[in-house]
Formats: sequence, C-alpha cells, structure tokens
Amino acid sequence: MIYQLADILGTVAFAISGVLVAIDKRLDLFGVLIIAFVTAIGGGTLRDLLIGNTPVTWIQDLTYVIVIPITVALAILFSKQLKFLRRSLFLFDTIGIGLYTMVGIEKGLEANLAPVICIALGTMTASFGGVLRDILCNEIPVVFRREIYATACIAGGGLYFLLTVLNTPEKIAYAIGVLAVIAIRICAVKMNIRLPNIYRNAK
Repeated sequence: MIYQLADILGTVAFAISGVLVAIDKRLDLFGVLIIAFVTAIGGGTLRDLLIGNTPVTWIQDLTYVIVIPITVALAILFSKQLKFLRRSLFLFDTIGIGLYTMVGIEKGLEANLAPVICIALGTMTASFGGVLRDILCNEIPVVFRREIYATACIAGGGLYFLLTVLNTPEKIAYAIGVLAVIAIRICAVKMNIRLPNIYRNAK
C-alpha cells in the first residue's frame, strides 16, 4: 500500500514539475501534456526496461494514464497560484525524486537485485524523467549540473538499506529514506552546497 501511494504521489509531483517547465517554455496544450507524461513516466520506463519488467508499468496499469492528464488539467487550472509559490518547480521536483527513489529501490528488491543495484535503479527512476524533460525543453538537465540531485537519491537509498540492516520496521525505513532524499536536496540548495567543479578556471 505504501509503495503504491508513493508511486502515485511521485507521478503527480513529477507531472506538475513537467507542466511548470512546459508553461514556462510557452508550449501548447499538447506539448504541456507530453512533457508532463515524459517527466512522470520516463524514469520508471527506463527502470522497467533494464530489469525486464515488460510491458512497462504504465502500460499495464491505466492508473497512470488517468492520473497524469487529471494532474495536468489541475496544474494548468491553478498555474497562476503555483507561480506564486516560491520555487514551486524545485519543490515538486524534489518531492518527486524522494518518492521515486524509494519506488525504484522497491522494484529492484522485488527483482532480487543487490542493494547497490537497487540504489542505482532508484536513482535512475528519480532522475531520468527530469533529464528527458529538460532535454526536450532545451535545458541542461539538473542532474548534470553541480547541484546535489542524484547524490541525494544515492544517500537516501543508502540510508534506507542501513536502517533495514538495523532491523528498523519496513514502513519507517521507507519513510525515512524518502524524507532523507528530500531533506538533503533542500538543505543543499538552501546552503548552496554543490559538487566540486572539475574545471580549475571555471567560476
């Protein structure tokens, strides 16, 4: 139940982030819908293909096909209110990566994969939809910048497995893993913590 709820909430959060970027780029209604879909299902599609879970989840379960258009419609309807929220794109994107990291890890566990591979799947699930969104909207993907993004997913996933080793109840470990990703991402942005720049002369 908690896994399904996290999956749906992550889908909603990423769909909203896709809508906000598409509106900012002044795309038409079809463009907004496509960007929202790609952002919401891109990471999960890649994950399912990698572990051989085909047809991929959103094709088997029409819940996603229903939830995303409804989310798009509501996000467009309340787009002015969303714009008044400071860093609303950042907020929904951060919530999305927190939820989708753990969803990806759970999929990896269901496939009996090693913890390190599960964390990699969780990170890809959380990041790839945003990568596709940014590329289609002619932006450098956030994950490729110096911001703490994929690193937060890896840290949250690692913490989840550490808690399970310490016999923490599954639901509590799951919730802490999600919150850890979100907290690390928010703190990194608020405190301007970035990954090292490999270019010596870059500012």
